[in-house]
Amino acid sequence: MDLYALHSKRVITPTGMIDATVIISDGKIKEVLSGRVERMDIPFESVGDKVIMPGVIDAHVHINEPGRTEWEGFETATKAAAAGGITTLIEMPLNASPVTTTVEALKLKLEAAKGKLHVNVGFYGGVIPSNIDDLDGLLSAGVFGIKAFLTHSGIDEFPNVTESGPAEGAADPDVGTTRSCWCIVSWRTPTRNT
Repeated sequence: MDLYALHSKRVITPTGMIDATVIISDGKIKEVLSGRVERMDIPFESVGDKVIMPGVIDAHVHINEPGRTEWEGFETATKAAAAGGITTLIEMPLNASPVTTTVEALKLKLEAAKGKLHVNVGFYGGVIPSNIDDLDGLLSAGVFGIKAFLTHSGIDEFPNVTESGPAEGAADPDVGTTRSCWCIVSWRTPTRNT
C-alpha cells in the first residue's frame, strides 16, 4: 500500500481553505486532518503555502492529434492542463484528422496518445449524417458521449445532422431528439494511459 501525508497551509476543502494534512493511500485521499500532523509511520512532506486542491475536470477540450498536431497535441495539451490544476480532460471528436466518428478513428487517436498523457483523458465520439451504424461501436469502445452539430461545424469532415436525424430517415428508439438536437449520453470513468 502506497501511503503518505502532504501538508499545506492552503488546502482547499468543501468548507473553504484551511491549514491541513492530507493522507493519501494508493493515490486516493483517505483523510484530511486539520493542521500539521506528522505521524512516525507515514512519510510526510510539507509544501508550505503551495495550494493543495481537488483536480479540475475540463469536459470540453479540443486536442488536434492525430492530423493537426501542430495546432496542439496530447503532449502539450496535457502538460498545460497539469500545470493549471486540471487532472482530467474529455477530448472533443473534431479537429483531429480523422474526426472521431468511427471506432477505427478512435483507435488511431488512442494510439496517437500513447506515452504522451500527463493527466487523465477521455474521449467523445461524433455523430454525422453517415455514421448512425457506428454509434453503438463508439460507445462500446469507451467514448464518454456523442457530439452532434446542428449547423456547420467549421470542419468539412464533421458535417451537421438535420432535424430528421443523423441519417436521413433514421429511426432509432435509443437516440432522442430535443428541439432538433440529437443527443446520446454515456458516462465512463477516464483512465490515464501513460
